[in-house]
Amino acid sequence: MGFATLTLTAIDCPEPRRLAEFYAAILGGEVKGGPGEEEWIDLYLPDGQRLAFQRAPDLRPPEWPRADRNSQQLHLDLDVEDMESAHEQVLALGARPLDVDDDGGKRNFRVYADPAGHPFCLCRA
Repeated sequence: MGFATLTLTAIDCPEPRRLAEFYAAILGGEVKGGPGEEEWIDLYLPDGQRLAFQRAPDLRPPEWPRADRNSQQLHLDLDVEDMESAHEQVLALGARPLDVDDDGGKRNFRVYADPAGHPFCLCRA
């Protein structure tokens, strides 16, 4: 049995507000952090979880899927009911496809990069 609880997941990025708004458009929730608070922005998700976005102006995005140098560091798996609709929506929000060949639906996920270059997966729910 553990002795701590996860408070949030913090993600380094060059533009915290922009990335928080990208994930808010996908996951819902409320972006918090007023003008002048651009070093750290929180996204409070509808289910009570929290993602935080911390300014890292010189961030070097991971080289997915490499693990020998500059590995992906972390990625988010996001469950979706309609893969095709979710695919179109994340692209419209600024995601970049990394590995979207899911073998006609036989593989239950597709991999994208968010606007800061972090990999994330859309997974069939």
